[in-house]
Amino acid sequence: MTAEQKKIRLLMVDDNVKFLETVSKRLGLKDFDVTAADDGKKAIKAAGKGEFDIALVDLRMPSLDGTEVLKVLKKKHKFLEVVVLTGHATINSAVECTKLGAFDYLEKPYEFDQLLDVLKRAYQNRLRRKFERDEKRLRDLEVLSMGSSPMAILKSLMNLDDGEK
Repeated sequence: MTAEQKKIRLLMVDDNVKFLETVSKRLGLKDFDVTAADDGKKAIKAAGKGEFDIALVDLRMPSLDGTEVLKVLKKKHKFLEVVVLTGHATINSAVECTKLGAFDYLEKPYEFDQLLDVLKRAYQNRLRRKFERDEKRLRDLEVLSMGSSPMAILKSLMNLDDGEK
């Protein structure tokens, strides 16, 4: 495994380009492979091209806000953890983002170490969820292999595979 493969793949989305560049560089020094997007549409496009572990999303952005980005990312990327980082925090937006599947909701200004901790916990949660899914699939395959015909096994495998798209 190369050093690049060991890095946590992070999609960072913020319309403040200076903030985006600064935080991306700092996270890059902490073993994150950061892809930066300065608006929601670019973030969704980037997510479609690459596989990310975590997305760090600003809430208020022109054209497509963080809530919409969160909805799309969670719908299209089953195991992607999304952390919201905003300078416009409200209780209502925190509740809404949590209901939509955000792993955490942080307010700007923030402590960099706190951000690192949240991102690492989000990554651990992603790994746990994928591991649990893989374990369940293995159990399902074991049950299938015990008493099904080869054609039934093939059909069941196809159904399992379709659930990942």
